[in-house]
Amino acid sequence: MRPVRFNINPKEANAHQSIGMADAPPGYSGEGFFTTQLSSVVGLARKNSMWPLPFATSCCGIEFMATMASHYDLARFGAERVGFSPRQCDLLMVMGTIAKKMGPVLKQVYLQMAEPRWVLSVGACACSGGIFDTYSVLQGIDQIIPVDVYVPGCPPRPEAILDGFMKIQELVGKESIRRRNGEQYKTLLHSYGIE
Repeated sequence: MRPVRFNINPKEANAHQSIGMADAPPGYSGEGFFTTQLSSVVGLARKNSMWPLPFATSCCGIEFMATMASHYDLARFGAERVGFSPRQCDLLMVMGTIAKKMGPVLKQVYLQMAEPRWVLSVGACACSGGIFDTYSVLQGIDQIIPVDVYVPGCPPRPEAILDGFMKIQELVGKESIRRRNGEQYKTLLHSYGIE
């Protein structure tokens, strides 16, 4: 492969075609102003500034490392900062086998996260217990915490994790500000023993 300085047919870069901007929420614009719903603006900001908290216990964690690395680069989608403090993160990414002894720890981490919070279950073990149909393995994390998006696979490819992350972004962008105070959401949390 030749270095760039030896290219004999250079292509002119066109910044207008190669740089994409986030789609503005629906609204009304005029000379020097733009109006829209507050929930649309908040959803746009939230979905493009997710702070994931990885909770990796086994081989799916390796796939997550590949997803965060330079080849796939989850940061391109607005998740630049991966946090390891639950109080600062809003997306819990559970990857790998969760033993029943680990269940209370996972629930405590979930409860320490501030609202609004979302959960991405990555891999067959986190989704359904995987191949470990035993007394010691939790048969899906949705038994102890609510899950927003499931990413199947054993282990899932980084593309599947990126797809699951983009599904979370779609949910976040469309979520109403008032949803978390609604009776349906409170009933869901109450079914998990969360007040």
